[in-house]
Amino acid sequence: MTATTSAARGGVDLGGTKIEAIVVDSRSTVLGSARRPTPTTGGPGDVAAAIVEAMREACHFAGIESSSLRGVGIGSPGVVDSTTGAVTGARNLPGWSGTFELGSTLANGLGTKVFVGNDVQVATDAEFHLGAGRPYKSVLGVFWGTGVGGGLILDRKPWVGRGGAGEIGHMVIVKDGARCTCGRRGCMEAYAGRAAMEARARKQVDKGRKTDLFHLMEERGRNRLTSSIWAHALERGDKLATQLIDEAVEALGAGVASAVNVLDVEAVIIGGGLGVRFGELYATRIARAMQPHLFHDENPPDVVIAALGDLGGAIGAALLARGKR
Repeated sequence: MTATTSAARGGVDLGGTKIEAIVVDSRSTVLGSARRPTPTTGGPGDVAAAIVEAMREACHFAGIESSSLRGVGIGSPGVVDSTTGAVTGARNLPGWSGTFELGSTLANGLGTKVFVGNDVQVATDAEFHLGAGRPYKSVLGVFWGTGVGGGLILDRKPWVGRGGAGEIGHMVIVKDGARCTCGRRGCMEAYAGRAAMEARARKQVDKGRKTDLFHLMEERGRNRLTSSIWAHALERGDKLATQLIDEAVEALGAGVASAVNVLDVEAVIIGGGLGVRFGELYATRIARAMQPHLFHDENPPDVVIAALGDLGGAIGAALLARGKR
């Protein structure tokens, strides 16, 4: 084992669409990576098995056994108990409405210590330490993908509350509005989350609305509308895709502005599959959609795109295992 691999850590970004696993050295340089689709059926045990497979594959490319890692960090959706590694209510994952002992399950499968944090919080931590958040003392991370998640850095420190802080996607923006995957109504995620937009698109197609979204999905051999499919549909001028994305931007503007009114952060970092894919143009659009809802509208926060790209969540997860033995 080289000096580089002796300090190696693993990081896993567990998302609703994909599992991204990486191995990094002490400087967070990626030594190996692997990506697998997140299971769409089964339950938490099936998701955990897919995580183990992805992490072992990343270790193979890094030339190291998983049991030799300093530790593995996992960024998971849901309410996380960082002490026990249990995850509750990861509703964008199959069969995960209750509590599952993710940390201990993965530790047994990988043969090393496992540290679990909220997926968006660890990605926000990574941006704060290594990416777009470095110039600021307080940031709100908004990760726009399968759902809409949030992470907080306040006075240079992560804020997780009792384990469920940052759930910005479940801020209510329309009273008695659209049904959300969480079971409640009117949440921002019900209008801006990729899974919710896909469900709304399907309903429109059932009513006879024309769109290329599902033709693009079939052409690319996918079983859901990924960020790239939405992007291609917009490039083609697809009217339904354009309408749903426009509505998502307005929902994000209202919800994010409301969070800023409470927290008064210096910057909002837009990440996630859709956020990174759409880039600076959409950061500007979200900032513009926030403006009418900001109380201190003369001094809005900076709105910037996450700098670490698709690997930001996994890099942030690997930070959980930094200095741990």
